[in-house]
Amino acid sequence: MKEASITRKPISFIITLLIGIVSLVIVSIISVTFGAASITPSIIWDAIVSFDGSLTEHQIIQEIRIPRVVAAILIGGALAVSGAIMQGMTRNALAEPSIIGISDGAALALAIMFAYFTAASYTGLLVAAFIGAGVGTVLVFLVGTLSKGGLSPAKLALAGVTIGAFLSALSSGIAIYNDVAQDLSFWFAGGLSSVTRQSLMMVAIPCLIGVLIALLLSKSITIMSLGQDVARGLGQRTAIVRTLGVIAVMLMTGASVAVAGIIGFVGLVIPHMVRAVVGMDYRYVIPCSAVFGALLLVASDIVARMINAPYETPVGAITALIGVPFFLYLARREGRGV
Repeated sequence: MKEASITRKPISFIITLLIGIVSLVIVSIISVTFGAASITPSIIWDAIVSFDGSLTEHQIIQEIRIPRVVAAILIGGALAVSGAIMQGMTRNALAEPSIIGISDGAALALAIMFAYFTAASYTGLLVAAFIGAGVGTVLVFLVGTLSKGGLSPAKLALAGVTIGAFLSALSSGIAIYNDVAQDLSFWFAGGLSSVTRQSLMMVAIPCLIGVLIALLLSKSITIMSLGQDVARGLGQRTAIVRTLGVIAVMLMTGASVAVAGIIGFVGLVIPHMVRAVVGMDYRYVIPCSAVFGALLLVASDIVARMINAPYETPVGAITALIGVPFFLYLARREGRGV
């Protein structure tokens, strides 16, 4: 059955969303309790409602574990929503944020900062990564739009791969020439170990704004997923919708990469799974993608801490273990025209 033929009633959306929220709460509690120091749920509750700075457990919870879990929720949700927007607007089953140059643009900005602005603060690095993500996005869409015949899903993907490869090559060259490849390893691997309250605030605002824009555009994205001609025939201002969608994706993915590095495949896997349950209406797809994207990243972060404890495995490696087989399945299915 083709994905476009899948339809579901609102009750499926409500049940799916409730299951996702309950699961997310449970997994988040497990994530906060899990670590080198054994902390019970009762201690977590005390640290939240009656924080005592003199207690080590309370400090661990407030300064390390809760910010890490909240960051995983925000970043996982943002990446999944970004993937849903891209797949809906481009009608490309393999679309995800990485095809529009965001990750590679952020990596180039970080390479420049590490190589030539060694005294930059952590905030400066985050801002630079966010700006680089925006520049990468603009370059991809500029190249795609200026090509003959205008922007299309195929041209967007081609422009993304081309610009991404170019920016990645620049990043590697700068890193190797200036001997800062080791400093960049965290950003390329992807992880949540360095999340702080300061970085959490920087990721929260752009992600929440991006999700809000996505929710406002959800009906228009549903129509655009039916095709450009259909969307125009129904009076959709496709250029405006596409521009706002790109801005939302840039905000969410740019902030996520700036704080946690490159975490792939969340934006590819989750929207497909959600659409299989709730259908093609993006008023349902986007909120469910946000919840289940958050759930996937929080769970992946727990696994990343368990595999080689007390050392941490990059969370990007965990999501890749899930995403790569799924990507190959989708590529094979699309190749057969299923």
